[in-house]
Amino acid sequence: MILEIVSPEATLLNTEVELISVPGVNGEFQMLNNHAPIVSLLVEGSVRFKGVNVKINEQFASKFSNVKGEFSLPIKSGTIEMKDNKVIILAD
Repeated sequence: MILEIVSPEATLLNTEVELISVPGVNGEFQMLNNHAPIVSLLVEGSVRFKGVNVKINEQFASKFSNVKGEFSLPIKSGTIEMKDNKVIILAD
């Protein structure tokens, strides 16, 4: 599936991933390929994702951490939408 992370400043990420974990208002939840469509609010925490060919723009690489192939981006709040195997996260 495609993951796109957009901040007020720029599009931080647009890449193919296999798994996404986000901090929802009712707790953390994960999405895999072909997940049902969803729209949710996000709270402070980390957006975590895994993928074989994750490509992070060099300009924004310092915002992400990578531990054993799991990438992480801290956020303060945001919104997530998944539809047709594309996830868009609007994050602060």
